[in-house]
Amino acid sequence: MRLSLGEIAVMVGGVVRGNPEHHVSGVAPFERAGQEEITLAGSAPYWNNLDKTRAGAVIIPPGVECGHINGIETENPQVVFTKLINLFAEREVSVSGISRKAVIGRHFSCGRDARIWPGVVIADNVRLGDQVVIYPGVFIGEGVTIGDQVEIHANVSVLWGCVIGNRVVLQAGSVIGSDGFGYKRDGDQYLKMAHTGIVQIDDDVEIGANNTIDRGTFDKTWLKNGVKTDNLVHIAHNVTVGENTIIVAQSAIAGSVVIGRNVIVAGQAGIRDHLQIGDHAIIGPQAGIAKSVAAGEVISGTPGMPHKLWLKTHSLITRLPVWNKKIKELEKKVAELEARQERNGSDEN
Repeated sequence: MRLSLGEIAVMVGGVVRGNPEHHVSGVAPFERAGQEEITLAGSAPYWNNLDKTRAGAVIIPPGVECGHINGIETENPQVVFTKLINLFAEREVSVSGISRKAVIGRHFSCGRDARIWPGVVIADNVRLGDQVVIYPGVFIGEGVTIGDQVEIHANVSVLWGCVIGNRVVLQAGSVIGSDGFGYKRDGDQYLKMAHTGIVQIDDDVEIGANNTIDRGTFDKTWLKNGVKTDNLVHIAHNVTVGENTIIVAQSAIAGSVVIGRNVIVAGQAGIRDHLQIGDHAIIGPQAGIAKSVAAGEVISGTPGMPHKLWLKTHSLITRLPVWNKKIKELEKKVAELEARQERNGSDEN
C-alpha cells in the first residue's frame, strides 16, 4: 500500500506541511525511518532533532516547524500515528469463502464475504454476520450469534448460546462461555451448579490471547462496547464490564462484580466477588480489592487502599528493618539503665 501525504491528511483530519504528493508505504521509528516511511515526532526531543531523521514525513502537533521535512500537522499525533500503524499493518487473508475442510452444522446462516479456514468446527443454529474471519482450530458452539467484521484467531472456543457483537477481535486460545466456578458443599463432597446463562460481548471489544470468560449462572456475563483485555485475563460468571474499560494481563475478576466505564485494571490485580468498581477508577498492579471502589478512585496494594496512602505505607514498610534495629538498641539501653538504677538502690540501702 502506498499513500500520498495528501491522502493521509484527509483520512486523519490533518494538514500537510510540505509536499502533499510525497508517497509513503509504511511507518517506522524516528531513528530508522526512510524516505518511503512516515514517523512520529510527538515531543520536544524529536522536534529538536528533525534534521537528523531520514523519514519521508513526520507527524507533528500544531506550532512545530518541520523545516525541509514533509509533515502532517494534527491535534493528537500519537492517535494519528497509531491509526497509520494499524492501516499499514492490515494483512490480506489468504482464504476466501468457507473451506471445504471446515465442519459446518445444520441451520447455519452466514453474511457476505466470510473467510472460514480449514479445521474450523461450527455447531448447529449458528449465525454469522458479514466479513467474519475465523482461523483454524476454532470451535463455535450451538446457537452462537456473531456480528459483522469479527476476527476469531486460532483455537478459540465460543461456546453455546453466546453473543458476539460487531468488529470484535478474539485472540488465539481464548474460551468464551466456559462454566463458572460454582459448587455447593454436600457433606464431604461438592455439587456442581450448572450455568445456563451466556456471555455477551458488545461492539468494538478485543479479547487477548488465552482469556477465560465464564458464562452467567442464569443471566449473562457482559462485556460492553469498547472493552479491551490483555492476555491471560480471567472474568468469572455474571461479571459486567463497562464501556471502554481496560483489563491488563493476569488479572482475575471474581463472580458478580460490576465494573464501570473507562476503568483501568492493571496487571495481576484481583477483585473479590460481588463488588462494584466505579467509573474511571484505577486499580493498581497486583492490587487485591476486597471492598467496592468509588468512581474516580485510584487503589493500590493488598488489601486495596487509596494510592497515596499505599505510597506512604510502602515507604514505612521499607524502613521497618532500620526501626527494628533502633528499637533493639533502645531496649538494650533501657535495660542497662534499669540495671544501673537497681544497683544504685542496693548501694544506698
